[in-house]
Amino acid sequence: MITYRRAAKAAVKHMSKAWLGLRKVLGAPTVRHCPACDGDVVGFFRYGDCAEWGCPKCGASPRERLMHHLLDTQEISVPPGAVLHMAPNEASLVARFRQAATDYVPADLDPSRYPIAGIRKVDLMEIAETERFDIVYASHVMEHVPDDAHVLANLHRALKPGGEAWLMVPLWDRETEDGSFAMPPRERERRFGQWDHVRQYGIDFRDRLAAAGFEVRLEAATDAAPEVRDRQALGDILFRAVKPGVPAA
Repeated sequence: MITYRRAAKAAVKHMSKAWLGLRKVLGAPTVRHCPACDGDVVGFFRYGDCAEWGCPKCGASPRERLMHHLLDTQEISVPPGAVLHMAPNEASLVARFRQAATDYVPADLDPSRYPIAGIRKVDLMEIAETERFDIVYASHVMEHVPDDAHVLANLHRALKPGGEAWLMVPLWDRETEDGSFAMPPRERERRFGQWDHVRQYGIDFRDRLAAAGFEVRLEAATDAAPEVRDRQALGDILFRAVKPGVPAA
């Protein structure tokens, strides 16, 4: 669905990318770094309210760059096991997860959107697997699901003991506000920032994770050293939802 807000954001994005391209041609120094493509760049292009959103080389977002930073610094690691990657639109993470995992499962409710080998159709509202996965990664997915408590219960069951759900969600500085798909699309866009979102999360998302039985750890971009955070334009918070228990040997 094309709305005025989406069109305006896209227009500003393209102008910002063009400006970065011009600066590069004019000889501006490449003092910034993208950990997703390991490339040095002049800067990052604007998208929406984020002035340094995308890498001009690979398009990586602040949250994608945060994931690579956490993996590079071994704050998190992909085990040689089963990884479910929902909405796999970050090519750099697809490659990284596929290389590390022995059982990599890219998936989406509409797999036709992704030109990825082996992608499967998975509805998190209906997933019924038990203790299958070591890691479930879902970035900006939970705000789309009709019933997040039900999905979190499904993820808890689908993870092995000691497994982790790595979740990122859009955040604001207030408590979480829920809506539904019964609301008109433009009202959802007004309230939640996008027409296909049914809620806007606050940091209290961790309380919902705890209520589903997870132990919760946060890995925030603000935890990185200031010089690293600024050079790589890291953003977002990774919610690590750990299923209690000891992983099988």
